Amino acid sequence: MNRRARFRMLGVIAVMAALALSASPAMAATHTAAASAYTCSGGEIPSGTYASLSVTGGCAVAAGAEITVLGSVSVAAGAALDAQSAPATISIARNVTGGAGSLVALGCQPPEYTGNSAHPCTVDPAGHSTISVGGNITVTGAAAVLLNGITVHGNVTLTGGGSEIPWAIKNNRIDGNVTITGQQTEWLGLMFNTIGGNATLTKIALSDAHPGAPGVYIVRNTVARNLTCTALTPGVSGGFVPGSVNVVGRNATGQCAALV
Repeated sequence: MNRRARFRMLGVIAVMAALALSASPAMAATHTAAASAYTCSGGEIPSGTYASLSVTGGCAVAAGAEITVLGSVSVAAGAALDAQSAPATISIARNVTGGAGSLVALGCQPPEYTGNSAHPCTVDPAGHSTISVGGNITVTGAAAVLLNGITVHGNVTLTGGGSEIPWAIKNNRIDGNVTITGQQTEWLGLMFNTIGGNATLTKIALSDAHPGAPGVYIVRNTVARNLTCTALTPGVSGGFVPGSVNVVGRNATGQCAALV
């Protein structure tokens, strides 16, 4: 799948999500004067300070929203959290988790910020998100995970899952480890990230019939420790720019040994 087709796919996803949101209850929440738990079963998540945030349906953040979560965010099995279509400021003190068949999508930014690796906000292509996660992002069996230009102070662990939606982990600062394993999906890229620990990619099988350059994209990451890649099919790709390599503080091993 070429870059233009991928962006078209993401635009379709945004439209489908909007249609789903319009057909579902606006939201279910519990509010008191103090911060309390908030549950979104469908619709837009407004600005506010919440003790925790649970997503159980198709939910998106409002454009320009300022959201503070004092605890964790959980995306239930089959639910969708779309924080990639509209610019917003989101601070999550603890963790983000996602269940089977979920969509976890955080962050957008214009080309002026990141060049051709940008993921523009659908609602406002000139806008950008500011999103931070104080703990870990842990997602199991998701339909797709998209992390674009966010800060994660813990680890990112993505296990299993996949769909026709391309997975993109790019332009992020991740202070801990990145572990991506067991996906059977159309396309997956780990690109332009600064990773404070190890990056490990294992047992990922891609099914894109027209990938441009075949394999899992592992492009221009800065990894403080080790970069390890095994059992990635049909292989790995360092992207299209000659000399565009990953920078690794310790060792690059397996299929990624040649990508430094």
